[in-house]
Amino acid sequence: MSQDASVDRRKRTQAPISGNADGNRNGNGYANGVVEDDELRLRLRPNENHKPESYADLQLDFSPLLFSSLEQYLPFNMLNLSRELKLQYMRHILLRYSPEGERTRVQRHREYKKMIMLNYPPLHKELYTMDAAKFFVPSFLKAINDNTEESFRSIMTESSPGVYTFEMLQPHFCELLLSEVDNFERWVHETKFRIMRPNTMNNYGAVLDDFGLETMLDKLMEDFICPISGVFFPEVGGSTLDSHHGFVVEYGMDRDVELGFHVDDSEVTLNVCLGEQFGGGDLFFRGVRCDKHVHSGTQSEEIFDYSHVPGRAVLHRGRHRHGARATTSGQRVNLLLWCRSSVFRELKKYKKEFSSWCGECQREKKERQRIAVGATKLELFKRLQKSTS
Repeated sequence: MSQDASVDRRKRTQAPISGNADGNRNGNGYANGVVEDDELRLRLRPNENHKPESYADLQLDFSPLLFSSLEQYLPFNMLNLSRELKLQYMRHILLRYSPEGERTRVQRHREYKKMIMLNYPPLHKELYTMDAAKFFVPSFLKAINDNTEESFRSIMTESSPGVYTFEMLQPHFCELLLSEVDNFERWVHETKFRIMRPNTMNNYGAVLDDFGLETMLDKLMEDFICPISGVFFPEVGGSTLDSHHGFVVEYGMDRDVELGFHVDDSEVTLNVCLGEQFGGGDLFFRGVRCDKHVHSGTQSEEIFDYSHVPGRAVLHRGRHRHGARATTSGQRVNLLLWCRSSVFRELKKYKKEFSSWCGECQREKKERQRIAVGATKLELFKRLQKSTS
Protein backbone atom coordinates (compact mmCIF):
# COMPACT_ATOMS: atom_id res chain seq x y z
CA MET A 1 0.00 0.00 0.00
CA SER A 2 1.33 3.45 -0.88
CA GLN A 3 1.96 6.08 1.79
CA ASP A 4 -0.68 8.35 0.24
CA ALA A 5 -3.28 5.59 0.39
CA SER A 6 -2.43 4.99 4.02
CA VAL A 7 -2.87 8.68 4.79
CA ASP A 8 -6.22 8.72 2.98
CA ARG A 9 -7.46 5.85 5.09
CA ARG A 10 -6.64 7.80 8.25
CA LYS A 11 -8.40 10.97 7.15
CA ARG A 12 -11.49 11.87 9.11
CA THR A 13 -14.43 13.64 7.58
CA GLN A 14 -15.68 16.78 9.22
CA ALA A 15 -19.28 17.59 9.92
CA PRO A 16 -20.27 21.27 10.15
CA ILE A 17 -21.89 22.41 13.37
CA SER A 18 -23.18 25.96 13.40
CA GLY A 19 -21.00 28.22 15.52
CA ASN A 20 -20.43 31.84 16.41
CA ALA A 21 -19.21 34.26 13.78
CA ASP A 22 -15.73 34.23 15.28
CA GLY A 23 -15.48 30.46 14.87
CA ASN A 24 -14.78 29.85 18.56
CA ARG A 25 -16.45 27.25 20.71
CA ASN A 26 -20.12 28.04 20.78
CA GLY A 27 -21.35 26.38 23.92
CA ASN A 28 -21.82 22.95 22.41
CA GLY A 29 -18.23 21.87 23.00
CA TYR A 30 -16.98 22.03 19.40
CA ALA A 31 -14.40 24.47 18.08
CA ASN A 32 -14.50 26.33 14.78
CA GLY A 33 -17.98 25.10 13.97
CA VAL A 34 -16.58 21.66 13.12
CA VAL A 35 -16.77 18.27 14.79
CA GLU A 36 -14.54 15.39 13.76
CA ASP A 37 -16.39 12.38 12.39
CA ASP A 38 -15.03 10.05 15.08
CA GLU A 39 -16.38 12.44 17.75
CA LEU A 40 -19.92 11.97 16.47
CA ARG A 41 -21.09 9.55 19.12
CA LEU A 42 -24.21 8.81 21.08
CA ARG A 43 -24.45 8.03 24.77
CA LEU A 44 -24.69 4.38 25.81
CA ARG A 45 -27.83 5.07 27.84
CA PRO A 46 -30.68 7.49 27.10
CA ASN A 47 -31.54 10.51 29.19
CA GLU A 48 -35.05 9.33 30.03
CA ASN A 49 -35.98 12.65 31.62
CA HIS A 50 -35.41 14.50 28.35
CA LYS A 51 -38.47 14.97 26.17
CA PRO A 52 -37.41 14.73 22.49
CA GLU A 53 -38.62 17.30 20.01
CA SER A 54 -40.86 16.45 17.09
CA TYR A 55 -39.39 16.56 13.58
CA ALA A 56 -42.58 15.60 11.77
CA ASP A 57 -43.04 19.09 10.27
CA LEU A 58 -39.71 18.95 8.40
CA GLN A 59 -38.85 17.50 4.99
CA LEU A 60 -36.08 15.06 5.95
CA ASP A 61 -34.06 12.36 4.25
CA PHE A 62 -34.68 10.05 7.23
CA SER A 63 -37.80 9.24 9.25
CA PRO A 64 -38.81 12.00 11.74
CA LEU A 65 -39.42 9.25 14.30
CA LEU A 66 -35.82 8.18 13.95
CA PHE A 67 -34.55 11.66 14.93
CA SER A 68 -36.86 11.82 17.94
CA SER A 69 -35.61 8.41 19.05
CA LEU A 70 -31.95 9.38 18.68
CA GLU A 71 -32.30 12.65 20.56
CA GLN A 72 -32.40 11.07 24.02
CA TYR A 73 -28.98 9.53 23.31
CA LEU A 74 -27.27 12.82 22.47
CA PRO A 75 -24.44 14.02 24.74
CA PHE A 76 -25.84 15.94 27.73
CA ASN A 77 -24.34 19.24 26.57
CA MET A 78 -26.37 19.06 23.33
CA LEU A 79 -29.83 18.37 24.73
CA ASN A 80 -30.68 22.04 25.26
CA LEU A 81 -29.35 23.26 21.92
CA SER A 82 -31.67 24.38 19.16
CA ARG A 83 -33.53 21.76 17.16
CA GLU A 84 -31.49 22.75 14.08
CA LEU A 85 -28.17 21.98 15.79
CA LYS A 86 -29.39 18.68 17.18
CA LEU A 87 -30.76 17.78 13.77
CA GLN A 88 -27.40 18.48 12.11
CA TYR A 89 -25.54 16.35 14.62
CA MET A 90 -27.89 13.39 14.32
CA ARG A 91 -28.07 13.65 10.55
CA HIS A 92 -24.29 13.38 10.24
CA ILE A 93 -24.34 10.25 12.39
CA LEU A 94 -27.02 8.74 10.16
CA LEU A 95 -25.18 9.67 6.96
CA ARG A 96 -22.33 7.40 8.00
CA TYR A 97 -24.71 4.50 7.44
CA SER A 98 -26.16 5.88 4.24
CA PRO A 99 -23.60 6.67 1.49
CA GLU A 100 -24.54 8.91 -1.39
CA GLY A 101 -25.58 6.01 -3.61
CA GLU A 102 -27.92 4.73 -0.91
CA ARG A 103 -29.42 8.19 -0.39
CA THR A 104 -30.08 8.44 -4.12
CA ARG A 105 -31.79 5.06 -4.00
CA VAL A 106 -33.90 6.21 -1.04
CA GLN A 107 -34.95 9.36 -2.88
CA ARG A 108 -35.97 7.36 -5.96
CA HIS A 109 -37.88 4.97 -3.75
CA ARG A 110 -39.69 7.89 -2.12
CA GLU A 111 -40.76 9.11 -5.58
CA TYR A 112 -41.80 5.56 -6.51
CA LYS A 113 -44.01 5.31 -3.40
CA LYS A 114 -45.54 8.70 -4.14
CA MET A 115 -46.46 7.53 -7.63
CA ILE A 116 -48.23 4.47 -6.22
CA MET A 117 -50.06 6.48 -3.55
CA LEU A 118 -51.37 8.90 -6.18
CA ASN A 119 -52.76 6.13 -8.36
CA TYR A 120 -53.59 3.04 -6.30
CA PRO A 121 -57.20 2.94 -4.96
CA PRO A 122 -57.23 1.14 -1.56
CA LEU A 123 -59.84 -1.59 -1.19
CA HIS A 124 -60.13 -1.71 2.63
CA LYS A 125 -59.46 1.76 3.99
CA GLU A 126 -59.92 0.59 7.59
CA LEU A 127 -56.55 -1.20 7.31
CA TYR A 128 -54.66 2.05 6.87
CA THR A 129 -55.21 3.32 10.40
CA MET A 130 -54.51 1.39 13.58
CA ASP A 131 -57.75 0.00 15.02
CA ALA A 132 -56.30 -2.22 17.73
CA ALA A 133 -59.64 -3.66 18.92
CA LYS A 134 -60.36 -4.96 15.42
CA PHE A 135 -56.80 -6.01 14.56
CA PHE A 136 -55.63 -7.98 17.60
CA VAL A 137 -56.97 -10.88 19.66
CA PRO A 138 -58.14 -9.84 23.16
CA SER A 139 -55.32 -11.61 25.02
CA PHE A 140 -52.65 -9.73 23.09
CA LEU A 141 -54.42 -6.40 23.48
CA LYS A 142 -54.84 -6.90 27.23
CA ALA A 143 -51.14 -7.71 27.67
CA ILE A 144 -50.16 -4.54 25.79
CA ASN A 145 -52.58 -2.39 27.79
CA ASP A 146 -51.28 -3.80 31.09
CA ASN A 147 -47.76 -3.07 29.81
CA THR A 148 -45.81 -5.17 32.30
CA GLU A 149 -43.24 -7.91 31.89
CA GLU A 150 -45.62 -10.27 33.68
CA SER A 151 -48.45 -9.48 31.23
CA PHE A 152 -46.18 -10.06 28.22
CA ARG A 153 -44.89 -13.35 29.58
CA SER A 154 -48.45 -14.49 30.25
CA ILE A 155 -49.24 -14.63 26.50
CA MET A 156 -45.82 -15.61 25.11
CA THR A 157 -44.21 -19.01 24.82
CA GLU A 158 -40.43 -19.20 24.48
CA SER A 159 -40.52 -22.16 22.11
CA SER A 160 -36.73 -22.09 21.82
CA PRO A 161 -34.15 -19.74 23.40
CA GLY A 162 -34.85 -16.29 21.88
CA VAL A 163 -37.85 -17.44 19.79
CA TYR A 164 -41.22 -16.29 21.20
CA THR A 165 -44.63 -17.30 19.84
CA PHE A 166 -48.05 -15.86 20.74
CA GLU A 167 -51.58 -15.36 19.43
CA MET A 168 -51.79 -11.93 17.81
CA LEU A 169 -54.05 -11.22 14.81
CA GLN A 170 -57.80 -11.68 14.47
CA PRO A 171 -58.93 -13.86 11.51
CA HIS A 172 -60.92 -10.95 10.06
CA PHE A 173 -57.83 -8.73 9.95
CA CYS A 174 -55.87 -11.50 8.22
CA GLU A 175 -58.63 -11.83 5.63
CA LEU A 176 -58.73 -8.09 4.99
CA LEU A 177 -54.96 -7.82 4.58
CA LEU A 178 -54.87 -10.81 2.20
CA SER A 179 -57.67 -9.21 0.19
CA GLU A 180 -55.86 -5.84 0.09
CA VAL A 181 -52.62 -7.47 -1.11
CA ASP A 182 -54.55 -9.38 -3.80
CA ASN A 183 -56.19 -6.12 -4.88
CA PHE A 184 -52.82 -4.35 -5.05
CA GLU A 185 -51.27 -7.13 -7.13
CA ARG A 186 -54.29 -7.12 -9.45
CA TRP A 187 -53.87 -3.34 -9.88
CA VAL A 188 -50.18 -3.83 -10.59
CA HIS A 189 -50.98 -6.43 -13.26
CA GLU A 190 -53.72 -4.36 -14.91
CA THR A 191 -51.68 -1.13 -14.98
CA LYS A 192 -48.43 -2.96 -15.85
CA PHE A 193 -46.80 -1.07 -12.98
CA ARG A 194 -43.40 -2.50 -12.08
CA ILE A 195 -43.24 -3.11 -8.33
CA MET A 196 -40.34 -3.76 -6.01
CA ARG A 197 -40.33 -7.11 -4.23
CA PRO A 198 -39.71 -7.34 -0.46
CA ASN A 199 -36.05 -8.36 -0.69
CA THR A 200 -33.50 -10.14 -2.87
CA MET A 201 -34.60 -13.59 -1.66
CA ASN A 202 -38.36 -13.36 -2.29
CA ASN A 203 -39.70 -13.18 -5.84
CA TYR A 204 -43.34 -12.99 -4.73
CA GLY A 205 -44.99 -10.67 -2.25
CA ALA A 206 -45.33 -6.93 -1.78
CA VAL A 207 -43.87 -4.16 0.37
CA LEU A 208 -46.78 -2.87 2.45
CA ASP A 209 -45.04 0.44 3.14
CA ASP A 210 -45.11 1.20 -0.60
CA PHE A 211 -48.88 1.41 -0.98
CA GLY A 212 -49.94 3.33 2.10
CA LEU A 213 -49.62 1.00 5.10
CA GLU A 214 -46.40 2.55 6.42
CA THR A 215 -48.11 4.73 9.05
CA MET A 216 -50.15 1.80 10.39
CA LEU A 217 -47.03 -0.39 10.59
CA ASP A 218 -45.12 2.42 12.33
CA LYS A 219 -47.85 2.41 14.96
CA LEU A 220 -47.66 -1.38 15.20
CA MET A 221 -43.92 -1.23 15.82
CA GLU A 222 -43.92 1.75 18.18
CA ASP A 223 -46.92 0.94 20.40
CA PHE A 224 -47.10 -2.86 20.29
CA ILE A 225 -43.78 -4.46 19.33
CA CYS A 226 -41.37 -2.03 21.00
CA PRO A 227 -42.72 -2.55 24.56
CA ILE A 228 -42.38 -6.32 24.18
CA SER A 229 -38.95 -6.12 22.54
CA GLY A 230 -37.72 -3.83 25.31
CA VAL A 231 -38.36 -6.69 27.75
CA PHE A 232 -37.17 -9.66 25.73
CA PHE A 233 -34.47 -8.15 23.47
CA PRO A 234 -32.92 -5.20 25.37
CA GLU A 235 -29.37 -6.20 24.37
CA VAL A 236 -30.09 -5.48 20.68
CA GLY A 237 -31.93 -2.19 21.14
CA GLY A 238 -35.40 -3.68 21.57
CA SER A 239 -36.66 -0.59 23.42
CA THR A 240 -35.27 1.86 20.82
CA LEU A 241 -36.85 0.54 17.61
CA ASP A 242 -37.39 3.52 15.32
CA SER A 243 -37.74 2.31 11.73
CA HIS A 244 -39.13 -0.71 9.92
CA HIS A 245 -39.49 -2.60 6.66
CA GLY A 246 -42.97 -4.12 6.37
CA PHE A 247 -43.97 -6.65 3.71
CA VAL A 248 -45.82 -9.85 2.89
CA VAL A 249 -44.24 -12.93 1.32
CA GLU A 250 -46.04 -15.64 -0.63
CA TYR A 251 -45.12 -19.33 -0.82
CA GLY A 252 -46.68 -22.09 -2.89
CA MET A 253 -46.09 -24.47 -5.76
CA ASP A 254 -46.53 -21.57 -8.22
CA ARG A 255 -44.71 -19.07 -5.93
CA ASP A 256 -41.49 -19.18 -3.92
CA VAL A 257 -41.39 -22.73 -2.58
CA GLU A 258 -38.85 -22.26 0.21
CA LEU A 259 -36.41 -19.73 1.66
CA GLY A 260 -32.73 -20.37 2.24
CA PHE A 261 -30.77 -20.06 5.47
CA HIS A 262 -30.22 -16.36 6.29
CA VAL A 263 -30.37 -13.52 8.84
CA ASP A 264 -32.62 -10.47 8.60
CA ASP A 265 -31.58 -6.83 8.25
CA SER A 266 -33.29 -6.04 11.53
CA GLU A 267 -32.76 -5.98 15.26
CA VAL A 268 -36.12 -7.65 15.92
CA THR A 269 -38.32 -9.51 13.44
CA LEU A 270 -42.07 -10.07 13.70
CA ASN A 271 -43.42 -12.90 11.51
CA VAL A 272 -47.17 -13.60 11.45
CA CYS A 273 -48.88 -16.19 9.26
CA LEU A 274 -51.94 -14.74 7.51
CA GLY A 275 -53.05 -18.03 5.87
CA GLU A 276 -54.27 -19.57 3.62
CA GLN A 277 -54.52 -23.38 3.22
CA PHE A 278 -51.06 -24.93 2.98
CA GLY A 279 -48.85 -27.83 3.89
CA GLY A 280 -45.19 -27.74 4.91
CA GLY A 281 -43.37 -24.42 5.02
CA ASP A 282 -41.99 -24.78 8.55
CA LEU A 283 -39.50 -22.21 9.82
CA PHE A 284 -36.20 -23.59 11.04
CA PHE A 285 -33.92 -21.73 13.46
CA ARG A 286 -30.19 -22.31 13.96
CA GLY A 287 -28.90 -19.93 16.65
CA VAL A 288 -28.13 -16.22 17.02
CA ARG A 289 -24.91 -14.85 15.50
CA CYS A 290 -23.12 -11.50 15.17
CA ASP A 291 -21.55 -10.49 11.84
CA LYS A 292 -18.26 -12.18 12.73
CA HIS A 293 -19.83 -15.57 13.41
CA VAL A 294 -22.81 -15.69 11.05
CA HIS A 295 -21.37 -18.69 9.16
CA SER A 296 -20.21 -20.65 12.19
CA GLY A 297 -21.53 -24.12 13.01
CA THR A 298 -24.78 -24.94 14.78
CA GLN A 299 -25.00 -26.55 18.20
CA SER A 300 -27.64 -29.20 18.88
CA GLU A 301 -29.46 -27.02 21.43
CA GLU A 302 -29.88 -24.28 18.77
CA ILE A 303 -31.92 -26.45 16.37
CA PHE A 304 -35.63 -25.59 16.37
CA ASP A 305 -38.44 -26.03 13.82
CA TYR A 306 -41.71 -24.09 13.96
CA SER A 307 -45.00 -24.85 12.17
CA HIS A 308 -47.05 -21.82 11.10
CA VAL A 309 -50.56 -21.20 12.40
CA PRO A 310 -52.67 -18.37 10.88
CA GLY A 311 -52.85 -15.38 13.23
CA ARG A 312 -50.04 -16.69 15.44
CA ALA A 313 -46.85 -14.59 15.61
CA VAL A 314 -43.18 -15.42 15.95
CA LEU A 315 -40.85 -12.78 17.43
CA HIS A 316 -37.07 -13.21 17.26
CA ARG A 317 -33.81 -11.31 16.86
CA GLY A 318 -33.01 -10.40 13.28
CA ARG A 319 -29.62 -12.08 13.74
CA HIS A 320 -31.28 -15.39 14.65
CA ARG A 321 -30.35 -17.57 11.67
CA HIS A 322 -33.39 -19.12 10.03
CA GLY A 323 -35.03 -20.28 6.83
CA ALA A 324 -38.31 -21.73 5.51
CA ARG A 325 -38.77 -25.32 4.42
CA ALA A 326 -40.58 -26.20 1.20
CA THR A 327 -44.32 -25.53 1.02
CA THR A 328 -45.68 -28.86 -0.20
CA SER A 329 -49.27 -27.86 -0.96
CA GLY A 330 -51.55 -24.84 -1.14
CA GLN A 331 -50.36 -21.28 -0.58
CA ARG A 332 -48.92 -19.61 2.53
CA VAL A 333 -48.79 -15.82 3.03
CA ASN A 334 -46.91 -14.21 5.92
CA LEU A 335 -46.67 -10.66 7.27
CA LEU A 336 -43.08 -9.65 8.12
CA LEU A 337 -42.01 -6.58 10.05
CA TRP A 338 -38.26 -5.99 10.25
CA CYS A 339 -37.82 -3.57 13.16
CA ARG A 340 -34.58 -1.58 13.39
CA SER A 341 -32.84 0.59 15.96
CA SER A 342 -30.52 3.33 14.73
CA VAL A 343 -29.30 3.75 18.33
CA PHE A 344 -28.20 0.13 18.56
CA ARG A 345 -26.54 0.24 15.14
CA GLU A 346 -24.54 3.29 16.19
CA LEU A 347 -23.50 1.90 19.56
CA LYS A 348 -22.59 -1.61 18.43
CA LYS A 349 -19.68 -0.18 16.41
CA TYR A 350 -17.84 0.33 19.68
CA LYS A 351 -18.42 -3.19 21.01
CA LYS A 352 -15.59 -5.68 20.59
CA GLU A 353 -17.75 -8.72 21.25
CA PHE A 354 -21.42 -9.61 21.56
CA SER A 355 -21.23 -12.30 24.23
CA SER A 356 -24.59 -11.27 25.68
CA TRP A 357 -26.52 -12.41 22.61
CA CYS A 358 -24.30 -14.11 19.99
CA GLY A 359 -24.13 -17.86 20.63
CA GLU A 360 -20.62 -18.19 19.23
CA CYS A 361 -19.33 -15.19 21.21
CA GLN A 362 -20.70 -16.85 24.34
CA ARG A 363 -18.88 -20.10 23.55
CA GLU A 364 -15.63 -18.29 22.80
CA LYS A 365 -15.89 -16.36 26.08
CA LYS A 366 -16.54 -19.57 28.05
CA GLU A 367 -13.59 -21.25 26.31
CA ARG A 368 -11.30 -18.35 27.21
CA GLN A 369 -12.50 -18.57 30.81
CA ARG A 370 -11.95 -22.35 30.85
CA ILE A 371 -8.40 -21.96 29.52
CA ALA A 372 -7.66 -19.19 32.04
CA VAL A 373 -8.97 -21.30 34.94
CA GLY A 374 -6.97 -24.30 33.70
CA ALA A 375 -3.79 -22.23 33.44
CA THR A 376 -4.33 -20.86 36.97
CA LYS A 377 -4.84 -24.35 38.37
CA LEU A 378 -1.70 -25.58 36.61
CA GLU A 379 0.35 -22.69 37.97
CA LEU A 380 -0.93 -23.30 41.50
CA PHE A 381 -0.14 -27.01 41.16
CA LYS A 382 3.42 -26.22 40.03
CA ARG A 383 3.92 -23.87 42.97
CA LEU A 384 2.57 -26.52 45.36
CA GLN A 385 4.93 -29.13 43.95
CA LYS A 386 7.85 -26.72 44.22
CA SER A 387 7.07 -25.83 47.84
CA THR A 388 6.73 -29.48 48.91
CA SER A 389 9.98 -30.49 47.20
